[in-house]
Amino acid sequence: MPQPHRSPGSRPPRPPRNAPRRGPHRRRDRPRWGVRVATTLSVVVLGSGAIGHALMTGLDTGIDRVDPFRDMKNRPEAGHGMNVLLVGTDGRDKITQEEKQKYRLGGAPCHCTDTLMLVHISENRERASIVSLPRDSYAEVPAHTDQNTGERHEAHPVKLNAAYAEGGPHLTVRTVEHMTKVKIDHYLEVDFTSFMKTVDAVGGVKICTVRPMNDSYTGLSLPAGSHQLTGGQALQYVRSRHIDGASDLGRMQRQQRFLAALISRVTGTGVMLNPVKFRQVSATLLGSVRADRGFGTQEMFTLGQAMRGFTPASSEFTSVPVVDVSHPVKGIGSTVKWDEPKATKLFSALRDDRPLAPYRPKRQRAAPVDVAPQQIRVHVENGTAIDGLGGRVDKALKATGFNTTGSPGNAASRDVRRTVVSYDPRWNRSAQSLAVALPGAELRAVKGQGPTLRVTAGTDFKGVTPVRAEDPYQGEFGVVTGDQVVCP
Repeated sequence: MPQPHRSPGSRPPRPPRNAPRRGPHRRRDRPRWGVRVATTLSVVVLGSGAIGHALMTGLDTGIDRVDPFRDMKNRPEAGHGMNVLLVGTDGRDKITQEEKQKYRLGGAPCHCTDTLMLVHISENRERASIVSLPRDSYAEVPAHTDQNTGERHEAHPVKLNAAYAEGGPHLTVRTVEHMTKVKIDHYLEVDFTSFMKTVDAVGGVKICTVRPMNDSYTGLSLPAGSHQLTGGQALQYVRSRHIDGASDLGRMQRQQRFLAALISRVTGTGVMLNPVKFRQVSATLLGSVRADRGFGTQEMFTLGQAMRGFTPASSEFTSVPVVDVSHPVKGIGSTVKWDEPKATKLFSALRDDRPLAPYRPKRQRAAPVDVAPQQIRVHVENGTAIDGLGGRVDKALKATGFNTTGSPGNAASRDVRRTVVSYDPRWNRSAQSLAVALPGAELRAVKGQGPTLRVTAGTDFKGVTPVRAEDPYQGEFGVVTGDQVVCP
C-alpha cells in the first residue's frame, strides 16, 4: 500500500473620502522577490497613515520615476479597487562582488524581469489579492512602436518576461492588460539591492519548512525547521527554482509564503508605529524603487490611513491557473500556457473586487507538516488510569483533521508516562507529521503494523497542536491567505 501523502465592472468605483486621485499611470509586473518588496510597499509604506503625513513628506523624492502609461489607448475599463503591477528586476550591477559570489549572482546583469505579480487592493482597503504571473507565460505583445528607435513592431508571441526586455515598463503594462483585461493603476519596480536591504532593515524574516531546502544554483541551504533569514538569505530563498520538480511554479508558492511572512514581520513588530524605524525601512525600500509618476506622498498616506489594520490574514495569494507548463512554441521554446476559462474567471473576480479565497471560519494558527492530517489514519489507546483520556485525545486529533478511528481503547499497560506514536516504517512521513501534533511524544517504529498509526496516550499528554499540510492552497483558484503560511 503506498504511503498516504501528497509527494469589469461597467462603472468606475466611487473612491472613499480623501482617496488618492486616479491618474492615467499604471505600474507593471515584476519578479517574485521584487513583488514581495513591492507588496511590502503596499502594506508597510501604504500603512504609514498610522504614523502621520509629516513623516511621509519627502520619502517619495528618492523614487526613480517612469511613465509606463504614455500614449496608451484602448485600455480595459476601470473596475473596483486598485490594481498594482509589481515587477522585480535583476540589478546585480548594484551589489558588491563579495555579495555576488556569496549569493551566486555571477554573470552580467540581464536588465530583465524575473517575476511579475498583479496586486489588487480592495475598494474598502481591507484586502489585498496577489496573483503571480509566471515569467515564462505564453504571451502576445500588442503592436507597438519602439520608444527609442521609432521602429514599428507588429503583434507577436513571446514569453511574458520578454516584454520588458523588448519595450520596458510600457510594453509590459500593455501586455499584461491585454492578457488579463485588468486595468493597471500603478507600476512598481524593485531590484536585488532594495530587496536585501529592506529585509535587513526590518531585522530579518522568519520562514518555516518541513523539509531541507538545498539549491546549488543560488547557494540556498536550509535544514527543516524555522529560520530567521537575512536579506541575502531571503534573496536566495525567493530565487531558488531547483529545490524540487515544481521549478518556477514551486518558486512562486515559496515567494508568496515569504511575502506573507514579511507582512507578518512588519505588522507584528511595531514598525509602522515607530517613526524612526518606519522612516528607515521606507527610505531603504523607496531608494531603489522605480514607480509611475502618479504614485506619491499623498497616495501613500491616504492608503495608509485606510490600511492601518492590515494583517497577513488580510492578504490572499494565488497564481494564474495553467494547463501546460511546457507548451512548445516555434522560435520561443517551452512556455507556460494559461487555462483561459479559469484565468478569465480569476481576473473577472479582481475587476469586480471579489475575494478569491473561499470563506473559512477563523482557526487557530497551525504548524506546517509534510503530510495532510486528513490522510493519516490514527487509532488511540489510553495508557493511563485517567478515565476518558483516550477519548479526549481521539477527539482533539480529529478536531485538527486527523482521520481517527473514533473508537479509542485501553492499552495493555496503564502506567505509560510518555505518549508513544507507533508506526510502520513505510509510513515514516505520516508519523513525523503526527508527532508535530503531539509535542514530546516518542516515535516507535513497528515493522508490519500497516498504514494505521497507533497513539498510546501517557500522563504527559497536555493537548494537541493544530497542524496543516505544507501546501494549504485551496478553492477554485488555488488561493492561500497569509495567516495560513506564516510560521506559528
